Amino acid sequence: MKTQTKSPLFTPARIGGLELPNRLIRAGCYEGLARGGTITDELIGHHRRLAAGGIAMTTLGYLAVSADGRGFAHELWARPELGPQLRRFTDAVHAAGAAASVQLVHCGFFSNPSVIGKRPLGASVRFCMYRGAVCAEMTARQIDEKTADFARAARLAKDNGFDAVELHAGHGYLLSQFLSPWTNRRRDAFGGSLENRLRFPAAVVRAVREEVGPDFPVLVKLNQRDGFPGGVEIDEAVEIARRFEREGASALVPSCGFTARYSSLYMMRGNVPVREMAANGPNAAVRIATRLFGGVFARRYPFAPLFLLEGTLRIRGAVRIPVVYVGGAWTLADMEKVLAAGCPFVQIGRPTIRDPELPNRLCSGEVAESDCDQCNRCVAAMDAAGVECVSARLGLLPRDA
Repeated sequence: MKTQTKSPLFTPARIGGLELPNRLIRAGCYEGLARGGTITDELIGHHRRLAAGGIAMTTLGYLAVSADGRGFAHELWARPELGPQLRRFTDAVHAAGAAASVQLVHCGFFSNPSVIGKRPLGASVRFCMYRGAVCAEMTARQIDEKTADFARAARLAKDNGFDAVELHAGHGYLLSQFLSPWTNRRRDAFGGSLENRLRFPAAVVRAVREEVGPDFPVLVKLNQRDGFPGGVEIDEAVEIARRFEREGASALVPSCGFTARYSSLYMMRGNVPVREMAANGPNAAVRIATRLFGGVFARRYPFAPLFLLEGTLRIRGAVRIPVVYVGGAWTLADMEKVLAAGCPFVQIGRPTIRDPELPNRLCSGEVAESDCDQCNRCVAAMDAAGVECVSARLGLLPRDA
């Protein structure tokens, strides 16, 4: 990256024992490119372009910590034989100039029964409209097993060249399902009070920290709001953040939204591409249902710049570790505003799908903002042939802002 701007966005900073050359991190986005659950040339090429485009660290998303945590057939899951493929991925990213992180997840109650071949697991028994399935409440033994799965997946990542891991405890994934009162109706030591709902997610953070050692960067994505009544709100999110810090998190990424609930696009503010989502459905029934009811189950939330800043700063003021900003940082000026407010890093997703070269172009002064228009057709594309900027392919937006 040739620095021509004096922006603080393009100065070094650290997460744990890792120094990054600038403050831009690619957010974990499901790529739909891990065909058959393997690292493909297309997946590597996607992240190689991001690395060459100037991002400081790119995040591979997602790596399910066990086979029963997958939501899609084309999703990676942690297993020893995946190690050489992960090494090929990290070698390619490093050669192109960026650090590599990987998002560790378990889908919990919205794991896909047709993919995992059995009934999904969840915090409590719950019907998932997204899958048309009822999950089983996890036993204490299964909670221990999944805690160990997260730790093993983190070790697999570290041993194969990743520079950091991001534990996904937001967006309605399994750890988030234990944190949210909407999905956690348990009456044992893992349900009820926030302290109890935190027990499993906190154990995961602690186990991962013990597995990877004291300096390896462990980021944790969490919800500052689930996005509906009866879910996690900001006051609880502050306490969750503090607990994750105590258990060994290196940095926090406060986000929002809940997959398999109408707030699934609460994080992806902008349009809801119902027609494209319906066209990419796996079968006729899903395609018809999506066309008829997609606008109900995937509610539209208008985009606004820095739409999560207020809640993020609440959490930033409650912890001592770095807090990474994500949510509507589309312009250089807004990114610098985030840094000035005390968040040392910015995660961006859709702007880098629109243009993998955006960091270099911001740095050189060629552009001052992303020209992504939040159409969200990239979200629909992830379930089809893989992530891409559909507007760019169709020539619907100018390339220069």
